Amino acid sequence: MDDGTDQLTHTDGIGDTRRALGGFLRARRGRVAPEHVGIAGGRRRRVRGLRREELAQLAGISVDYYVRLEQGRATQPSPEVLDALAGALGLDAAERGHLATLAAARRDPAPTARVSPLLRRILDSMAGFPAFATDHRLDVVAWNSLGAELMGGLGEPWRRDRNNARFLFLDPASRAVFPEWEDRAAEAVGQLRVAAGRYPKDAELAVLIAELAAHSAEFRKIWDSGEVVMCAAGRKQLRHPTAGRLTLDFETLHVPAAPGETGLVVHVFSAAEGSSQAAALAGLARGRARELSA
Repeated sequence: MDDGTDQLTHTDGIGDTRRALGGFLRARRGRVAPEHVGIAGGRRRRVRGLRREELAQLAGISVDYYVRLEQGRATQPSPEVLDALAGALGLDAAERGHLATLAAARRDPAPTARVSPLLRRILDSMAGFPAFATDHRLDVVAWNSLGAELMGGLGEPWRRDRNNARFLFLDPASRAVFPEWEDRAAEAVGQLRVAAGRYPKDAELAVLIAELAAHSAEFRKIWDSGEVVMCAAGRKQLRHPTAGRLTLDFETLHVPAAPGETGLVVHVFSAAEGSSQAAALAGLARGRARELSA
């Protein structure tokens, strides 16, 4: 039986949700250890992860139908089939959502990022909280003073690229800004994959992904893994030349571009009141205020 472990192209499925669905399924079954789902591995096993027929059996569907799914010859699988595949692959909520988006073969136009005066006012009013807004391509389209400074100089385009993915993978300076670079890199790729599934006809996004794949082996490796990430909340580490290394809480706020669509994402950072991190952040904010008023 053909195990279907053909090499993924580095922009597999961009612009074609059927190919993207197959590529995503191949990548995810390649990450499932057979012994974790009750299948004996063995030293002579040449397949990384599950074989096609093994995944089909776990999901309770025919091998022929699963092969057609991977090859892009079967369209719009039922919710029951998707749920069975997601369960067999151990997908999390973000990955399940991405699988459903690919299966639906959406053709929605990409939203145009519009930064309203109100959003700019809100960002500026949060002077003590680093904040910035990104679109689905990870272009940073708005920021406040503290956010610009903490993210490596967003207000000065000669200091860094204003696309977060391009900055991460093509500018060595990003590794100084982000001590947890590997986590931020995987996060960026996962978000681009979600965007590519949601907006398969976005030519600018396709060009960006192709550029990153052409110039970064690390991007290609993460992309081929099928990483999927949705913006959420948590804690991140950042490094600033004068404030030093900061561990900050972050929250993401979604600004819709149209009903049912995510337009912009606002990223806001903060620290617990009275903590050393809050004191360092406040000191950096005061310094930025003095610079701007000078």
